[in-house]
Amino acid sequence: MNTKEIGELRRRLRPGKNNIPRILGCYVNEKKEILSRFEQNPMLLPEAESEKYLALFKRCLSGGLGKNLLDISFTTQQVADSDEHRLLMALRGSRLQDEGALAAFYERVIGTLQIEGNFLILLACDVFDVPYRSADGEMAEGDSERVYEYFQCAICPVKPTKPGLSYFPVENVFHDREADWVVSAPQIGFLFPAFDDRSANIYDVLYYTHDVQQSQSELIDTLFRTEPPMPAARQKETFQGILQSSLGADCKFEVVQSVHDSIARMTLAAKEDKEAPAPVLDKQQVSRVLQSCGVPEMRIDEFQQRFDEEFGEKAELPPSNLVDEKQFELRTPSVVIKVDPEHSDLVETRIINGCRYILIDASEGVEVNGVSIQIEE
Repeated sequence: MNTKEIGELRRRLRPGKNNIPRILGCYVNEKKEILSRFEQNPMLLPEAESEKYLALFKRCLSGGLGKNLLDISFTTQQVADSDEHRLLMALRGSRLQDEGALAAFYERVIGTLQIEGNFLILLACDVFDVPYRSADGEMAEGDSERVYEYFQCAICPVKPTKPGLSYFPVENVFHDREADWVVSAPQIGFLFPAFDDRSANIYDVLYYTHDVQQSQSELIDTLFRTEPPMPAARQKETFQGILQSSLGADCKFEVVQSVHDSIARMTLAAKEDKEAPAPVLDKQQVSRVLQSCGVPEMRIDEFQQRFDEEFGEKAELPPSNLVDEKQFELRTPSVVIKVDPEHSDLVETRIINGCRYILIDASEGVEVNGVSIQIEE
């Protein structure tokens, strides 16, 4: 799925803009005991309450592709005959009315989800008459191109509020208010089937994780029986480690700067073209950057070998997971310097009288603690 397709589904998650007939919930305590199961018709709820439910599902379609939103694919064999895919198709096909499929789904989630305290499993199904889009990108409202049936899952921690004084408008005074339980933003969620090329793709799931440090690998294995992708934060740490260890003495400022600039440009270009598929980066693309910086072939071969060992020979990684396109940072044990990536050329390294220095062009306005200063010749 690309950014534009995700945005099209997000815009449906407002009162009066969707065809969601029911929202189902399963409330579970910290002992993994089901406290309650319920069903709500969002069209019969007060608008403010309906908006809060829809906002939780909308949150599961937010964040960066490849970072918070992960593409999880089934094999052809799984789609043809597997319990995990059959369960998802049963939930979708029954529009969440198959009691046996619901019970099995809740059991799998509750049995493997790693989360502290109480949590809420929310499910919603929708039927989307996909409007026809002309060659110039204009939508023809009321002229349906196809029907897309899907369901969403959002898993939200339920946390107690703190007791305190609260205002009671009828009495016009403040009274003590006991702790209450409130649904927090989703930690995990997914959409099935994926909305690829504005059509249902039963081979793919769009999986959401709030925490880029870890993606609940046990839950992914239980629900989808597939190898979970490496979390975004770990991809970045691993990539940095590969560069450092494989380049050795050739891991110089100019090389890392060039790698950062090249990868950042890929991320920024993708943000400008929201209809383009999410960009990916392989070892050959990075190797070409290293080659252009004059890194010896021996070092590049070592980089490619380490890349294969850590990510796999055919790995393609989201560039936004490897560098922060909004920040260029230099760090010593005592000092941290953050530079706008567009102006990283103002920084250089140099050895003066045997000492290593980081030099920053300060020919224009310099401030110290908000005070403009002059630098004497």
